[in-house]
Amino acid sequence: MEAARKTGALARLTGVIARHPWRAIGIWVLIIAAVIGAAAAFGGALQNKFEIPNSDAQKATDLIQKRFPARSGDTATIVFHTDGSLTTAQGQTAITDAIAAAKTIPHVVGAGDPLANKGGQISQSGKVGYVDVQFDQRAWTLPANTAPDFKAAVEKAVDGSGVQVAFTGQVMQEQPKQGASEAIGLLAAIIILLIVFGTVVAAVIPILLALLAVGMGITLLTLAAGFTDFNTITPILATMIGLGVGIDYSLFIVTRFRQALHDGTPPREAAALAASTAGRAVIFAGTTVAISVIGLATIGLDFITKMGIGASLTVLTSVAVAVTLLPAVLALLGHKVDRLKIPFIKTPDDSLAAAKQTAVAKWGRLVTRRAWAFFLVSLGVMLLLASPVVAIQLGAADAGTSPKDTTQRVAYDWLAEGFGPGFNGPLIVAVDGTPQQAEQLQKAIAATPDVAFATPAIPNPENDAALITVYAKSSPQDKATADLVEHLRHVTIPDAGVTAHVGGATAAFDDIAARIFSRIPWFLLFVVGITLLILTMAFRSLVISLKAALTTILSCAASFGVLTMVFQKGVGASLIGLDKTGPIESFLPVIVFALIFGLSMDYEVFLVSRIREAFVGGDTPRAAITDGVATIGRVIIAAALIMSCVFFAFLTGVDRTIKEFGLALGLAIVFDAFIVRLTLVPALMHLLDQIGRAHV
Repeated sequence: MEAARKTGALARLTGVIARHPWRAIGIWVLIIAAVIGAAAAFGGALQNKFEIPNSDAQKATDLIQKRFPARSGDTATIVFHTDGSLTTAQGQTAITDAIAAAKTIPHVVGAGDPLANKGGQISQSGKVGYVDVQFDQRAWTLPANTAPDFKAAVEKAVDGSGVQVAFTGQVMQEQPKQGASEAIGLLAAIIILLIVFGTVVAAVIPILLALLAVGMGITLLTLAAGFTDFNTITPILATMIGLGVGIDYSLFIVTRFRQALHDGTPPREAAALAASTAGRAVIFAGTTVAISVIGLATIGLDFITKMGIGASLTVLTSVAVAVTLLPAVLALLGHKVDRLKIPFIKTPDDSLAAAKQTAVAKWGRLVTRRAWAFFLVSLGVMLLLASPVVAIQLGAADAGTSPKDTTQRVAYDWLAEGFGPGFNGPLIVAVDGTPQQAEQLQKAIAATPDVAFATPAIPNPENDAALITVYAKSSPQDKATADLVEHLRHVTIPDAGVTAHVGGATAAFDDIAARIFSRIPWFLLFVVGITLLILTMAFRSLVISLKAALTTILSCAASFGVLTMVFQKGVGASLIGLDKTGPIESFLPVIVFALIFGLSMDYEVFLVSRIREAFVGGDTPRAAITDGVATIGRVIIAAALIMSCVFFAFLTGVDRTIKEFGLALGLAIVFDAFIVRLTLVPALMHLLDQIGRAHV
């Protein structure tokens, strides 16, 4: 067995690193310096660019950019509110001053006049009004200070007038911020590692290396952004994933290193052994994540593919750090890894003999003794958790689900109060035709059920195109609005005999959801199929591969089921700072599935590898299962707690999409580790062995 461990390219590489640790560290210093230098010289900025090739919403956008160049930039909407009336002299002065202040901001090329009912209006009650302000660029290309300067200038203009202002629109969208969530996740990880290892040195190593890996991954993302587009949510998602896997990968290798030390292996040999055994599973797990992310390309939406690729950068850097830098650090530390013991916490004995006496080892023996009972109960629990997923609604939650103290939420509530919920998500109908055709279509749209109001058609200077703004009676995230979009596209517009396309944010997210639904079979075929192939090659067992794939799908389904209950049905939503429900972001399930399908393989590979190792070493099948659970179960529990805490920490942020990612990923890890890998899988493997023996 020992001879087998010392063969192979990985064993030779880790052996060289362990024998020459300072050389390995020096090479890493050069690599880090080169990456930072390249990012500083060639890096780019992130941007919220959504393109949906061949969709109706994209055709509307393309037509507007081509025929209405003055409207090709994005807009900001100023919403006015007063307890009195905006039509008084004081109210009118405040509005005029606000518009004048808005026009002083660079890149503003025009603004409406709600007092003249042009590019804005006043509600019948006189308490609410709005005005649209046109910019000459898309929101993501504007300087970073544009939105804050715009907001400050308008607020100053109305100060003391008794008129309040709030802001919405693409230009005013607040970008997700990093900071507090990561700190909370790291603090939780440190506490868990201190309990697991019992020493400060061993606990700090995974944290420091994870931070290094995340830093490298984000720097590489910055460099890549200089050559292609990445969404602004990508670095937060990358940090979330990178911290979780970075700590877990190092945790697995450090644990194996300490086991070898406690079994009497010399430090440098122990470092090489840990990196070549646990490191092999780390490489496999990271590769699985990368392959799953590549599968996102089958969806055919560039921004989804890029979000996955951006997240995978921190995963791949975590693998590289764990396999090539960590063994050098461990070789230098040696037995010092057990220094600075924590008072009142007994330093765990990581030897194999001690592992067989732990609570998790007893759990493994109990599960295999009562295999049928544990298999049926765990499967039933997972299916019950997954059941709400059949009612999942994909789309885009509107600003009405934002925290109450954000300017977008305030603007949303005021507009809904003054003009109805449909004013928060106007549909833009781009007409490719004459003014007469556009006028005919406008009348047909205005007469369509569920349309609250359709503005008169605005032709372009060449009179070969026109724009009609349509306000639904329902809110942007309401299913009735999605149904209206489909009705306009497939009934109203064809009946009018005019070439026109329905665009706007609401229509675009409907198109994204439709594209994802249509491509899901190909996505699943790629991700599941490739993973099955790799697992079969690794374990030489189709049964184990099928079991791994199906149980991972079960973990994802259970996570999505709870996600549906919380974000869509509102169960427990207040506990995570939400006061309104909405659909699940259309792009979230496929990204979460791709990531979880890779991340859950960490636990599957580590568990099955140790089971196989015990079986090859002479254990009976049942003994191999229980020994595998005994030796790796405690590490899986610690790793799952750390990763889920990192993910759950992002529930403390204000961005709804980040909360969705945090809850979905965190729950999937908890379900996969505790219910699936440590209960369902051992029970199932024991049952499969019994069934196989019964038919021999």
